[in-house]
Amino acid sequence: MDDRLTIPTDLVERLIADQFPQFSSLAVQPLVPGGWNNRSFRLGPDMIIRLPSAERYEAQVEKEQRFLPLLAPHLPLPVPEPVAMGHPGHGYPFCWGIYRWIAGETALSAEITDRNQFAADLAGFLKILHRIDGADGPLAGAHNFYRGGPLATYDQESRTAIDRLSEDISAERALSLWEQALASHWQKPPVWLHGDIAPGNLLVDNGRLAAIIDFGCCGTGDPACDLAIAWTFMDRATAARFRTTLDHDEATWTRARGWALWKTLITLQKQVETGAPEAAESRILLDRILEQGQGNH
Repeated sequence: MDDRLTIPTDLVERLIADQFPQFSSLAVQPLVPGGWNNRSFRLGPDMIIRLPSAERYEAQVEKEQRFLPLLAPHLPLPVPEPVAMGHPGHGYPFCWGIYRWIAGETALSAEITDRNQFAADLAGFLKILHRIDGADGPLAGAHNFYRGGPLATYDQESRTAIDRLSEDISAERALSLWEQALASHWQKPPVWLHGDIAPGNLLVDNGRLAAIIDFGCCGTGDPACDLAIAWTFMDRATAARFRTTLDHDEATWTRARGWALWKTLITLQKQVETGAPEAAESRILLDRILEQGQGNH
């Protein structure tokens, strides 16, 4: 059951008029697609409004408003710049945020001129992010669905998916890889991580990576989850460039592969159970993750 809210444009206009009258003359236009965790609206030419679609995403608003201004000066690419935080009103029950608009198209649909350069640029961003001291940041928890925490959080979920998909996938290989990923833990002090490095959160402009958006799942801990994109979006050559630009150890990459496996398993399970046509694409992705040598580069 999808419990996420539908948020009409006129509601957003009323929230702006009441709480930020200085912006009330600006046009409010819904973005399509408008996001999963948040519904997004353009506010005039220079801002974007993001409203959580369910209670489980609300804590991410205050977190972004607090920490993004602290992280941004250290990072080599633009990240969202908070403008203001709104509050519940007119029947909408959650806090919400206004941010500066960043030009670009997501990597889901944008034309990337040089994928090796794209991988190197993303790795360069993560290399710096993962070196930022996480001592004062939020540890993994419900606010970011335990990104940065131990993979064991998803152990039962992964094993259930493997069992239910046993007739469709190589269950033995999947279980073996999953147990390899569970065998190690982050042994260093917590570092900052984005938490949801996925094509939809990577902006491309003029063919190159231009910005990283949506820090709702950010936190501190084990950065392995940020590396899963090496399997979920990159081919072998670009993944090799991505990996060599970073300096994480073998165990961290194995956990990253485990993150990619978990996400793909639960996605495929849902697709198979609902008969979604996207299941064919997820099976191909799962085969890549399970392929011996993929990720060892």
